[in-house]
Amino acid sequence: MKIKNTALLIAILIQLGCEQQLDSRLGRDLSNSNSVSVDGDYIGQVPPDSTTRIFASGIVSNGLNNRDITISPDGNEIYFVSSTPNYSYATILVVKRKNNVWNDPQVVSFGTNTNYITIEPCLSYDGNTLFYASDKPMDDSLQKGDMNIWKVERVEDSWGEPTVLDSIINTKQGEYYPSLTKNGNLYFTREEENRVNYIYRSVFHNGSFTLPEKLPVQVNCGRNRFNAYISMDESFIIIPAIGVEKEIGGTNYYISFRNYDDSWSNPLNMGSKLNNNLGRGWSASISPDGKYLFFMSSKGLPVNDIPMKLTSEFFNELQTIPQNGNSDIYWIKSDIIEELRLAAVFED
Repeated sequence: MKIKNTALLIAILIQLGCEQQLDSRLGRDLSNSNSVSVDGDYIGQVPPDSTTRIFASGIVSNGLNNRDITISPDGNEIYFVSSTPNYSYATILVVKRKNNVWNDPQVVSFGTNTNYITIEPCLSYDGNTLFYASDKPMDDSLQKGDMNIWKVERVEDSWGEPTVLDSIINTKQGEYYPSLTKNGNLYFTREEENRVNYIYRSVFHNGSFTLPEKLPVQVNCGRNRFNAYISMDESFIIIPAIGVEKEIGGTNYYISFRNYDDSWSNPLNMGSKLNNNLGRGWSASISPDGKYLFFMSSKGLPVNDIPMKLTSEFFNELQTIPQNGNSDIYWIKSDIIEELRLAAVFED
């Protein structure tokens, strides 16, 4: 009987070892594989250095399409978007820290309707207003509308009823990806004829947004551009764009710096740490403490992590882990931006 029990124990240990090897090969963060219930900033994740890391594997980067991350000023709330591959369903989720423990991701109160998509969250500087984009109709009809920018105000530990921004911002052409500065200026993307997108800025003055202005070619670079992120101090803007450089295909991250006279530098490719040959990256942001750059990318599994033989177990695991072909959220130290600033060129 003892021999049988010993053999059973050995078999269990071997099985556990095989599962851990599979987890490691597929890029799963074993320290967070059970649940979110961890303490520490950034959901207990080990901060990155000058190389990129997948952010919160299995929690935020969970195998679905994940993108659009914004973090509250106190660091206790992290909002992000998960969607199906074809965006039939897409909404904002939040991970909250309470009593030094992070809870499981939950869909926000205003994003539960399966008829509409709710994406691209951006918190205001004080964290009391959350802006986002949705195709929810602007009136009481049930018919899905075009994309518009909405906002919702904080009410204690939750959110109130969303309101859509007025016609100064929202048109019949489709507005996307709100991004706000410390003083409340709003940057966003507007889709115009032939599905070409342009970046606009609306200055916040006397409690209201002013008529938006289309930004110059240094920002509206390339053949098309999407979802630009403006820094809180309005000193730089990150632009996912296509066709900026003839020899580079797909959508890549570029950066333009703003001068004291409101001029913008020529767009700079942000390099291979953010951009990849797949050319799918159109959502970036900076942590509220300014230390980290977050960005969406659809990088695949590293070659060394791909098994020699395809199995059903491999495909089953692949559905629920990062780097499976869907987009994930990565982070890196924001020092890369200061390095790029040194190369900024302003034309006369």
